[in-house]
Amino acid sequence: MLSMSLSPQERDILALLRARPTLDAAALARALGSTKGAVAVALSRLTAKGEIVGRGYVLRERPTAVVFGGANWDIKARSLESAVAGTSNPAVIARTPGGVGRNIAENLARLGQQVELVAAVGADEAGSELVSRSVEAGVGTGYVVTSPHPTGTYLAALDVDGELVIGLSDMAATDTLEVAGIARARDLLVRAQVAVVDGNLPAAVVEWVLEEARTAGVRVVLDPVSVAKAARLAPVLAAGRPVFAVKPNVDELGALTGHEVADSPRAIVAAARALRDRGVDTVWVSRGARGSLLVGPDGVLETPTTPAHVEDVTGAGDAMTAGFVHGLLRGEPLAECVRFGHAAAALTVASSHTVRPDLGVAFGKAVGASVQAHHEGDRP
Repeated sequence: MLSMSLSPQERDILALLRARPTLDAAALARALGSTKGAVAVALSRLTAKGEIVGRGYVLRERPTAVVFGGANWDIKARSLESAVAGTSNPAVIARTPGGVGRNIAENLARLGQQVELVAAVGADEAGSELVSRSVEAGVGTGYVVTSPHPTGTYLAALDVDGELVIGLSDMAATDTLEVAGIARARDLLVRAQVAVVDGNLPAAVVEWVLEEARTAGVRVVLDPVSVAKAARLAPVLAAGRPVFAVKPNVDELGALTGHEVADSPRAIVAAARALRDRGVDTVWVSRGARGSLLVGPDGVLETPTTPAHVEDVTGAGDAMTAGFVHGLLRGEPLAECVRFGHAAAALTVASSHTVRPDLGVAFGKAVGASVQAHHEGDRP
């Protein structure tokens, strides 16, 4: 995991070496308008920081994605019978790692991607355990910061069929996160291919990430999370601050555009195009059981939901975002990225886990079977 910040000169050297790995110190000095001695010192610092390994200026492997967002514990209570309001209901209760950003990061790690998480946890046992569990799942946590507030908690009450009855959250650690606390994560954006932003973050932090990603030339995928958070983020979306993709549901789309949007293809497309006029390249709208609708530079794509037995809906949206980003990182076309998102969501709702531990294996089997069925359907 990364632990030291890089100077502007060091970042420039890494960028040059990625583009032209055979450059020596003299050539780097000429390209930077510097001296060979100054570049040699910078190269020595980069070696000490672990950015250059071995001889020949071999660069360390970069993270494929960096996720900025919430990290907390989920407490899920599932009623054993149809829930009755205003009284006690027998239930099964479990505590698991959660947070939209953290969940997306873990899903990406379980899908085989190298990912770093930028989030806030409290200086408490819950925070230490949450970081430890994320590391065990393969998530880089070197940029997780310590908040003066307790580690966040999300309480979900689920009906007997796994549908959400009510959700309650205490996310002060995330709500009070400031740019100064995560500014060193700028170094991650220089290396990453995709940055994922969770709408739970304060608007000022989201704005900073978008600006830094624009400077670094990194694609951003923004998950609005909720109607309230989408409304808060709406002013951040501007033509001069491009976003590669936004993934709202229909209600969140309305909050982003400032007016209610009907759940019909015509209304969704019109609202999505309004966002595209504000600098969003691709708008991917989740419609629940109706599937999704993507509006991008190549037109409109409607995709049905992937059939699945519903065990627990918690985390399905996070898995959907992760599946989409997984496709982007693999260089898949947008239609395939959407299919990946639906597949990951279906696998997650069929599990009792917020993040399915065997997601990578299950995803490989599901996507492989889908491809085979598609090819067989094409046979005469």
